[in-house]
Amino acid sequence: MKPRFLTLLAALGVLIAYPVFALDLHQARSSGMVGEKLDGYASALKDTPEVDALVADVNAKRKQEYARISKQNGQPVDVAAKLAAAQIINGLEPGSPYQDENGNWKTR
Repeated sequence: MKPRFLTLLAALGVLIAYPVFALDLHQARSSGMVGEKLDGYASALKDTPEVDALVADVNAKRKQEYARISKQNGQPVDVAAKLAAAQIINGLEPGSPYQDENGNWKTR
């Protein structure tokens, strides 16, 4: 399990390493336009073309990374995504929206 955890942490670092999108994602989260779901993907909470494009881009990159991690560890993609979701949600800045264990939207 430890190698999977380290792989997941490394993958999250890669996801955060996209400075333009990370900055936009951070701003979108802090303004309540984007929230983090329990399935490891972002959700547009305000329907604008810019937010929708950002969420689509972030989720496409996450999907690729989750697929890589799951192939490397011989586990389903949704397992990698859910493990990442917990890490992402736990690391959110105050004021960022996320889904709780019941799927309700909360603010960190």
